[in-house]
Amino acid sequence: MEEKRFQKREEDFICERCRGKVRGDGYTDHCPKCLWSRHVDINPGDRRASCKGMMEPVGVEVKTESITIYYRCLACGHRHRVKADPKDNKEKIIDISKNERHGKNKRKGKGKT
Repeated sequence: MEEKRFQKREEDFICERCRGKVRGDGYTDHCPKCLWSRHVDINPGDRRASCKGMMEPVGVEVKTESITIYYRCLACGHRHRVKADPKDNKEKIIDISKNERHGKNKRKGKGKT
């Protein structure tokens, strides 16, 4: 039998980047204040990644109905993307977008998206 690709996990955590308290809703995978994350999953919610490195938000993609945040693991280079949550810090999303346009963040390189 095939393993589920997504596992809902309601977990609260303290952000390792900004130290903010984050209340998980089962879909929370990054800090809504600073937008940083940790490389803990192979598939969403499975907590099977051995890396545990910090995931830097390096880019955003804005579409009519949604915003996607792109991440790069600082430890292993793994790439990941998630839909932004309505509770995410809009100023940080704008900052990431500005940095991306000015070449300060790079989405190219090794790892999967």
